[in-house]
Amino acid sequence: QVQLVESGGGSVQAGGSLKLSCVADEYYLSVNCMAWFREAPGQGREAVAAKYTAGTMTYYADSVKGRFTVSQDNAKNTVYLEMNSLKPEDTAMYYCAASSLRCMPSTWFWQSEYTDWGQGTQVTVSS
Repeated sequence: QVQLVESGGGSVQAGGSLKLSCVADEYYLSVNCMAWFREAPGQGREAVAAKYTAGTMTYYADSVKGRFTVSQDNAKNTVYLEMNSLKPEDTAMYYCAASSLRCMPSTWFWQSEYTDWGQGTQVTVSS
């Protein structure tokens, strides 16, 4: 298993930006897919973005496409989620997740694909 620690959350006004970080331990090298999920009060956990760690493939939910960017720094065992043009509806607890099995267009957004999860970092966007 991979230990994951998220950071970078906070409070920002609508239209602002935040950059989240997810730092993994040495088992990061066994990971094929790193994803970001979010969970807001009254809503289920929603897939936001994912990246195939051995290549350039990325995936985004329609609600964040064009505003969020997922990237990685393998030297630091870190995956990032840069969030721009933030909206109040982006307010949620954001979780980092890892899968060592696959990272495919048809399955990346399934919670069951991920076996390792961080503790979450809160993002609050005010009007």
